[in-house]
Amino acid sequence: MPERYEYVPHHLLRRRVRDIASGAEGLLMAVISENVSDSLAHEHWMELAYIRGASGREFTTAVENVEPAYDEPQTDRRRREKRSA
Repeated sequence: MPERYEYVPHHLLRRRVRDIASGAEGLLMAVISENVSDSLAHEHWMELAYIRGASGREFTTAVENVEPAYDEPQTDRRRREKRSA
């Protein structure tokens, strides 16, 4: 059986991050490239970020949705400027 995942290095591992899709924050525990296909014939790989929230439970999001969490809330304008840089 072929591997269905592999770990990917990320500069924010073990740091506090925010999922921009949900606004939830936590520690980035891992980034994993996973084969999310339900078919053996056609592989579909995605990079998923595993974030451990304050409750201790981990949730996943697309790695593109991960940004560093800051103590102060950021405005939408500042987020857009940061992404375009």
